[in-house]
Amino acid sequence: MHPYFLDSEIEQPRPEQALFHIICAPYEQTVSYGEGTGKGPAAIIEASQQLELFDGFSIPADEGIHTHPPLACTGSAEQVLEEIRDCTARVARLGKVPVLLGGEHTVTWGALKALQEIHGTFGVVQFDAHADLRDTYEGTPWSHACVMHRALDLGLSLFQVGVRSMSFPETEVRTRHGVKFVDGYELGTKGLPESLLPRNFPDKIYVTFDVDGLDPSVIPGTGTPEPGGLTWYQAMQALAESVAGRTVIGADVVELAPIAGEHVSDFAAARLVYNLLGMIQRNSKKNGNS
Repeated sequence: MHPYFLDSEIEQPRPEQALFHIICAPYEQTVSYGEGTGKGPAAIIEASQQLELFDGFSIPADEGIHTHPPLACTGSAEQVLEEIRDCTARVARLGKVPVLLGGEHTVTWGALKALQEIHGTFGVVQFDAHADLRDTYEGTPWSHACVMHRALDLGLSLFQVGVRSMSFPETEVRTRHGVKFVDGYELGTKGLPESLLPRNFPDKIYVTFDVDGLDPSVIPGTGTPEPGGLTWYQAMQALAESVAGRTVIGADVVELAPIAGEHVSDFAAARLVYNLLGMIQRNSKKNGNS
């Protein structure tokens, strides 16, 4: 049996009995600074063994958490993304919530493609230090720096939280596609706005959380850390506000690059995953879906 999320505390449920499905995608091909994101999913699974089942508000594990065997993530980017798309689609067709653990941010596209085929249009809420809106980077459109441009190519709505590093052409992409955002400078100087997502943002959302969206003091273990990021409780509040009243059809946590001998980053990433599951659980109950 492969290691699974929280296996120190819970039994692995059958796929049809679990609301949450953990998909590990240890893909790492286009990192442009620090390396190690391919080890991120396994580090999150290992760190999850130290979590408490009670997250302070509820017990997300009560909804069932099924962890799939890690994806191979070998071959070309297109082949890996197709593998991710297939696995995500199988989960979504069961009426469950796929939760992808990366790997570099490129993996998100495979999940988005699968969910678009099943759900049609939806919104993407991106927590990130970087806009990831380049059309190509270092010779490929499948770079981690291009993943949100690929999301826009799918016709999806995008809202960005915590960005504090981007190229000038990326600002033009934002304008051209009407991307809404609350960037790191605004968060640092003014705090979270009273209402985070626009009123006309889609009811169905996918949450993608690059851990470098958090300040490096919270998670130093990431490939391209940027100063001035979200604090832990800013991130929790922003996530809760994003989820409230909406249907989360999928999520991911990506770009953890474990540092040997340092457990802070791994555990914080695992806690981030579990807290997000709790938010989805409680919001679903408020909406009368379970």
